[in-house]
Amino acid sequence: MLQEFKDFINKGNVIDLAVAFVMGLAFAPVIGAITDRVLMPLIGLIFGEPNFDAIGTFADGEGSIGAVLTAAVNFVLVAFALFLVVKAHNATKKRAEEEQAGPSEIDLLTEIRDSLAKR
Repeated sequence: MLQEFKDFINKGNVIDLAVAFVMGLAFAPVIGAITDRVLMPLIGLIFGEPNFDAIGTFADGEGSIGAVLTAAVNFVLVAFALFLVVKAHNATKKRAEEEQAGPSEIDLLTEIRDSLAKR
């Protein structure tokens, strides 16, 4: 059983997942700051309030549909911010891979063809 546990922990997927989780925890305040200090104030400019908490208040101010709406908007904004970060990361990664890749197969075949044609 100890060996099985050791094999389980040493699998790449578990380590990758642990690293992703820790990085996500470290990155959460950055996304939270973008949402709270940039995106929600923009929504406040559009709707006049920095959040929707005052909408649909019931039960002596304890319940609020607006709080759910605010949480949903925050979720969408966080998801969009993460989408932009991942999109930028993927573009940078793709560009770096293209620079390191060297000539394509078509370029190499064209070069070989031209070299054979000169003989």
